[in-house]
Amino acid sequence: MLKKRNLIWLISLIIITVILGIPSAIWMKKEVKSDRAAHRSALDPVIMVPGSSATQNRFDSLVKIINQGSARPHSLIKVTVERNNKLRISGKLLNHDHRPFMVIAFADNADGYQPVQRQAAWMNIAVNQLEKIYGFNRFSGIGHSNGGLIWTLYLEKYFNQNRFSIDRLMTIGTPYNFKERNPKKQTNILKELINGRKKLPKHLTVYSINGSINYTTDGLVSAESVATGKYIFQGQVAHYTRITVTGNNTEHSDLPQNQQIIKLIKQNILENQNPQVERK
Repeated sequence: MLKKRNLIWLISLIIITVILGIPSAIWMKKEVKSDRAAHRSALDPVIMVPGSSATQNRFDSLVKIINQGSARPHSLIKVTVERNNKLRISGKLLNHDHRPFMVIAFADNADGYQPVQRQAAWMNIAVNQLEKIYGFNRFSGIGHSNGGLIWTLYLEKYFNQNRFSIDRLMTIGTPYNFKERNPKKQTNILKELINGRKKLPKHLTVYSINGSINYTTDGLVSAESVATGKYIFQGQVAHYTRITVTGNNTEHSDLPQNQQIIKLIKQNILENQNPQVERK
């Protein structure tokens, strides 16, 4: 009888402990998030990743156009990751610039599934090293062409949400299904990104932009391939918006310096405006 009473008492104690512990756990989780928000770094760089075959100079024109006539120009810091994981860094952080541009490029900038995998791993090395040098814990992202694939792989496989925060990502002419135009025929890269989509930051806002010179392609990447990004982001991140730009400079290689896209970067990446989201 005594053993039975002791067992009942023990079970009751466990139940009470669990019940009391739930509010404490919720409170602690909120406090941790609040603490991270309170300690967000003043430095909030925009990290840009070029596509295959492009170098660290890919976004020079974009940065030059944005800085034209600005009393407080943005810094431009360039990184190339060598095949041996070493970094070549150039550029200078200007005084009082809290939104510098940082470009991460790769000595091995080949196209294809396996090269993009390697480049995502190299991007992780570069971001970690840049954080040690410049002391930031938050950033926004821009990826052109396969640079958008590298960004997405990085967020799914390497991004540490306890160490960093990212609020906005803009991909430009990114072929989420490579050259395949039929969304029912999923390439290896699309399958992998769909399988890993639950690891994406939940509060992220994603803008996916494609150019259109003939309603279906920017001359290299099809609108259908760009559109398959919805299978990755929709329902997984806070906001996902697809935007098509037409008119002048909408060919694939011209997109980073397209005036419409530069305006979108100013409004939705550089200025902390609430996104006007059209869900696709």
